[in-house]
Amino acid sequence: MTLLYTLLAFIALILLIFIIYIAYLFTTYKRLPDTQNLKTEIRNTSKLKTNTSYRALSFNIGYGAYSADYSFFMEGGKSSRAYSPEAVKENINGQLQEIESVNPDLIFLQEVDIRGHRSKMVNEVQFFNDNLPDYSSVFSQNYNSAYLFYPFTKPIGSAKSGILTLAKAKLEDSIRYSLPIDTDFNKLMDLDRCFSASKIPLENGKYLQIVNTHVSAYSKNAEVKMEQFAKLFNFIDKSYQDGNYVIVGGDFNHDIIGNSPQLFNGTSEREVWEQPFPIEDIPDGFTLFNEGLAEAVVPTARGLNIPYKKGESKLMIIDGFLISNNVIAESIHAIDLEFAHSDHNPVYMDFKLI
Repeated sequence: MTLLYTLLAFIALILLIFIIYIAYLFTTYKRLPDTQNLKTEIRNTSKLKTNTSYRALSFNIGYGAYSADYSFFMEGGKSSRAYSPEAVKENINGQLQEIESVNPDLIFLQEVDIRGHRSKMVNEVQFFNDNLPDYSSVFSQNYNSAYLFYPFTKPIGSAKSGILTLAKAKLEDSIRYSLPIDTDFNKLMDLDRCFSASKIPLENGKYLQIVNTHVSAYSKNAEVKMEQFAKLFNFIDKSYQDGNYVIVGGDFNHDIIGNSPQLFNGTSEREVWEQPFPIEDIPDGFTLFNEGLAEAVVPTARGLNIPYKKGESKLMIIDGFLISNNVIAESIHAIDLEFAHSDHNPVYMDFKLI
């Protein structure tokens, strides 16, 4: 009987710890307020010009963890954290080198950690700001998560992360807008989402509105994802109607060419993060610019169920740009880095404002 009582007491203790932990997750969960003014680092006061070629780059840096040999537990892989602080620094240094070689005027980065167990507490926002001193910058927090004790053998922990926008110009009126998310238990895993909007003055007195976004990946709620797009589309439509030029860059977690599974993997099966982009809902006066991306057959993202293996890994094009009709896109290119430093490849677009 003593052994039975001991076993029952142990089970009761485990249940109590579990209940306390679940209570901790829900009581510490807090969304940032919508329409939040952001602090902008003004380190370049230039104004843009019309009929001048500029370059924009979008890159999901995967918080510096996803080297080519990395797989992620939420997609059936093994790892939950970066291998080491040195591995994170190696990855973000590689990303920086590629960004510098492209020499963009506008940079849209996603999954940038200020601190996180998953990124070994490396402050990536500070890293990019320190190493790109000619750019004005603004960081918009997606989430500041509680400690997630999952997977149990090596928990992913907590993270403060978001999107970082940089420009070789003056940034004004930077605002964070919350996106709709799941309201059930899934909100603790797919976490909070937002887009950030900043204005860049032009010499003609108008503004270029640049929007950085990262749409939910792991939510299986298609309605929530469409609500996220609806909010983004309503915002850019109003901005365009107000007379602004508009560029949206980011990780859309939706197939922007429409046939990524067939093109790269010879299948019609889709993951939840590569459903077709809702082109039919794009506001009048806007274009999802993807000309030539399919023909180039260069993916912008890979599956994380296994380390990257050419010819075996699931590949897709889910990163890119949405532009208003007063922005003329000249070309767009995904850079094939074979996912050396992230589970995404960078994509850049050359454009003019007319």
